Amino acid sequence: MRVHVETWGHGGPPLLLVHGWGGDHRLWRALDFGDRRVIAPDLRGHGRSPVPATGYRPVDLARDLVPLLDEPVLAVGHSMGAQVVTALAVEHPELVSGLVVVAPAYGADEEEERLIPGRLAALRADGVAAALRQLGPLPAPITGQLLATPGHVLAECYAGMYTVPGAFGVRRESERYLAGRACPVLAVNNVPEAARWEESLPGHPRSRTVVWPDSGHFLHVEHPAKFVELVTGWDR
Repeated sequence: MRVHVETWGHGGPPLLLVHGWGGDHRLWRALDFGDRRVIAPDLRGHGRSPVPATGYRPVDLARDLVPLLDEPVLAVGHSMGAQVVTALAVEHPELVSGLVVVAPAYGADEEEERLIPGRLAALRADGVAAALRQLGPLPAPITGQLLATPGHVLAECYAGMYTVPGAFGVRRESERYLAGRACPVLAVNNVPEAARWEESLPGHPRSRTVVWPDSGHFLHVEHPAKFVELVTGWDR
């Protein structure tokens, strides 16, 4: 799968910026990383990338990114993108020097887990309309990106995160899979309980968890300068 990718900057080490469910590379354009080299793909089925019928597990989406990388990257992923960069780090550790996971779509607790079958059924029946109901109000540019995403892509990505064999979105499976991350991880979350759970996981000694409780799910979009400062300061 040859996915669409945008690159800018030339300084290193490079940043791989991976958008979330129903988004595309434009989500990152508001973040100013100076002259740092940036690699910003559209995941399969999203943005300007091809739209196959299958292949929407995070490990599949991560595999699509391997040909884009010619050296180790700091891999930054938002929501579903955090699952994708985690899969990249676990399955292809030689390509990832560190992870930044932003409001990651893993670690679903028991209460959220009970909602997953109904949400998936609604996505398969109503596509984007169901996704909009589930997500609630979104910033206008993000709504536009979601509306442009085919319904089957949203449903299959959701299944890939939470229900298919090997999915690691629910907490017990997250704990098993995330144990395979060998690199340092910066986790940025807006939900204090999720941040506490992430912080409790064993990991690299340089790993760090940050919580911004007054932010929404798209916290890096709400606070782009603050987010860039956090990432670049941690990555020194």
